Amino acid sequence: MSNTVSKASQRSLKNTLTEFMEKYKVGAFFQKYTMTIALVVIVIIFNFWQGKEGLILLPSNINSLIADNAYVFVLATGMLLCILTGGNIDLSVGSVACFTAAIGATLMAGGMNVWLAVLIMLLIGLAIGAFQGFWIAKVKVPAFIATLAGMYAFRGFSNVVLKGETARIKDQVFLDVFGTGKTSYIPDVIRDKCPGLANTFSSQNEFMTRLIGEGTIDKFNLTCMLIGIIAVIVFVTLKVRKIMQQKKLGISQSVTGQIISMVLITALILWVSFKLSSYRGFPMVLLWIGLILAIFTYVTEKTAIGRHLYAVGGNEKATALSGVKTHNVYWFAYSVMGFLAGLAGILTAGKAKGIDPTYGVGYEMDAIAACFVGGASAYGGTGKVSGMIIGATLMGVINKGMSIGIISSDKNMLKVVKGLVLMAAVMFDVLSKRQKR
Repeated sequence: MSNTVSKASQRSLKNTLTEFMEKYKVGAFFQKYTMTIALVVIVIIFNFWQGKEGLILLPSNINSLIADNAYVFVLATGMLLCILTGGNIDLSVGSVACFTAAIGATLMAGGMNVWLAVLIMLLIGLAIGAFQGFWIAKVKVPAFIATLAGMYAFRGFSNVVLKGETARIKDQVFLDVFGTGKTSYIPDVIRDKCPGLANTFSSQNEFMTRLIGEGTIDKFNLTCMLIGIIAVIVFVTLKVRKIMQQKKLGISQSVTGQIISMVLITALILWVSFKLSSYRGFPMVLLWIGLILAIFTYVTEKTAIGRHLYAVGGNEKATALSGVKTHNVYWFAYSVMGFLAGLAGILTAGKAKGIDPTYGVGYEMDAIAACFVGGASAYGGTGKVSGMIIGATLMGVINKGMSIGIISSDKNMLKVVKGLVLMAAVMFDVLSKRQKR
């Protein structure tokens, strides 16, 4: 009798759990936010790495994580567009970044106006992307072959332009706007223009001193914190609007899951803003990253060309039969990739205060890994900029976390870890698709 009751209670508990998971779409939530959860877990692990509690979460380390991985965010945005078209990639982006930076550094060393040099760098990147896109879109050369040729060619051109030497950049305006030095931050306009408000964030205010910290209260960057608050307001407004539109259209989505993700992302933005405000403020390089991410989030989610990218990756023949000029979609993706490679070259040169022929090696692999780890499908047609951000951040955290660990000098071990993370992400994608079938 007791066994019968026990089995009945187990079935009841199992049915209750099943109903709960179906009602609140728990399985779908964990599947959708797998890499986000993985990012949180890895941050926690590195936060207590070998007894070095909190090192990876120091404001200076968060700042350097952003600076060191700026090129990854920029290049991965363009790489995502290429991957969406059917799992295609661009192997030339590292060489193109180096080549455009070499051109710009040489021109500025010759006395050219910094803004004209920057414009030329971007246009060269765009032209290279359009050129490679022509062979891929019009002549139907496989993207792997076309961009592999570009990787070798533009690496060679970089050596020719630099003559095998390092080109230094001394223009302070360029370094302030695109670099990562002490002067490459948005000025704290609020503290300068609003002394009354600034007095609230001073050592004379006991509550604020306890909240922010005695050593940083007088240097707390109010402008940086305000930018973070504005970003949160914009994000929450757009998210709530999206939830309301889905409800109005009858689209089945887990509202609970979206609210949880909104709260977590809001808390993350405010926390990062607080950390940066406690250090030097809002870095200029983050401004460029944020601008690129915002533009291409809009392009992929709200525009016709964005829908065409997903359609081509999903079923190119059906998309062509519907009247879409698929070759123009490929051309667009690779032209944008070239333009962003030019911007990555600018940011690389700004960070290093110059350029040499070896810069940009391996950039393409970091960008590809960020996309796949962030949920982009190896088959194309699936992936979001928001997922790519998670992927790029995850790879950056691994780099930074291992650099402060006991194996910081072992670069081979770092490659092993990044390779395993990438393999796990691709396997997850393949198994998920197989399960849906």
